[in-house]
Amino acid sequence: MNTEAAKIADSELEVMRLLWAQDEPAALGELIQVLGEKRGWKEPTTKTVVRNLRLKGSIELVSRGRYRAKISEAEYQEWSTHHFIGKIFEGSARKLVAALLSDGQLTEKDISELCEALNGGPRRE
Repeated sequence: MNTEAAKIADSELEVMRLLWAQDEPAALGELIQVLGEKRGWKEPTTKTVVRNLRLKGSIELVSRGRYRAKISEAEYQEWSTHHFIGKIFEGSARKLVAALLSDGQLTEKDISELCEALNGGPRRE
């Protein structure tokens, strides 16, 4: 599991999401514009967040003013999931699913899809 993912703060995740959504490295100017419109960030804020991500090793400068993620979205999701389950549910995925079931947050379709994934095929009734 990528331990670099643990270093990404919530505000930095905004930049990471933009980078993950693009096939090509993103221009700093584009990040400034999008985050200004989406989050109301001023240029210095975006530059600071980009600089911090670069110092942490989460993103890299690939050419003048163009950045790409060094951590994949899947790596970040894996780390976040394990961290969340460990912190909130004492490392038990079963407790997480039980909480979702008891809370009514899973639809019948969700449950069916989970059963299919767990059983390696369609749910048998």
